[in-house]
Amino acid sequence: MKLDENLVDAAKALLVTRYGDTGWGGAAAMYTAAGTVLTSVFVEALSESAGLCIETGAIAEAHKLNEPVTASACVVRDDDSPVIRVIASCGSCQERLRFWGPDVEVAVPDDQTPTGWRAYRLGSLQPHWWGMAYGAR
Repeated sequence: MKLDENLVDAAKALLVTRYGDTGWGGAAAMYTAAGTVLTSVFVEALSESAGLCIETGAIAEAHKLNEPVTASACVVRDDDSPVIRVIASCGSCQERLRFWGPDVEVAVPDDQTPTGWRAYRLGSLQPHWWGMAYGAR
């Protein structure tokens, strides 16, 4: 399935459900090839180094279900703002998503509007991905 507003809305809905209407929050939503929507939130830990990215839970669920991820969207809301924004996957999560190939779509902020977004394929975000040196796609 292709990245669309429904996927972004699923991430926003989870953010509000999990964190309420105010304050910091972050959530992710992913489509799998089967059309399943997987969601997850940041895994907090006392030690920052033990925390897990917003997308990690959904990525692990996709592996558990053996369903390839086709699209991913992450959203955050800052402590001092009611605005929910799309953010790009971090480098670690881009690496995790790359398991399913360069055509996985990722939502990235649209620089024309603070709440807008665009879809990019991982291959466009990582045109010189290290795995290509070993024949990976």
